[in-house]
Amino acid sequence: MTSKAFEDYLKIIYKLEESLPENADKGVSTTAIAERLAISKASVSNMLKKLADKALIRYEPYYGVMLTEEGNKIALNMIRKHRILEQYLVEKLGYSWDEVDAEAEVLEHAVSNRLTNRMWDALGRPTRDPHGSPIPNEEGEMSGESGESLSDVTVGVLKTVVRIQNRTPEELRYLSAIGLTRNAKVKVHEKAPFDGPLSVEVGGDSHALDFRLAQSIFVR
Repeated sequence: MTSKAFEDYLKIIYKLEESLPENADKGVSTTAIAERLAISKASVSNMLKKLADKALIRYEPYYGVMLTEEGNKIALNMIRKHRILEQYLVEKLGYSWDEVDAEAEVLEHAVSNRLTNRMWDALGRPTRDPHGSPIPNEEGEMSGESGESLSDVTVGVLKTVVRIQNRTPEELRYLSAIGLTRNAKVKVHEKAPFDGPLSVEVGGDSHALDFRLAQSIFVR
């Protein structure tokens, strides 16, 4: 049995591993984890040692952190619970997509695998959550990430939004307000130099989009 704190750390490490460059020669940094949790690096290092003692991560100072097979299994199970909960809250209880993350963060530690599977069945076994993120199946397998970042799209090419990754409720509300949600059609009109804002067209209207936010929107 793992604690809530262990589960949260493993899930965050998994998500940060996802964002590492392919064939990266280092794991997730202590700094990245500390920034994500908004706590000190000393506190993170202390928890990482505990996770390493439980054989849930491989941790070497200055090299970084990687999940072990068992740590990866726990992380994927938590991600599965979280994303199924988000989808259930939206589809069955009428929540908006900007409200569900905080609720799912609390509930994921309380629901059993059995209840999670019942909810998944009731939803028709979806493969994506409200933000387009893939839902791991019962074996922990997950469909590959698809699409390219909106920030990399060629100017003038019409694309379809497939996923919005790890954004705040405020950012999600802004995206909803301009119609930039899953399955929306979007076209980049202009990119400012030096990672400046993008001008995008959604539903016939033009909008400014922060470069960092555009990086987290995946299209195909």
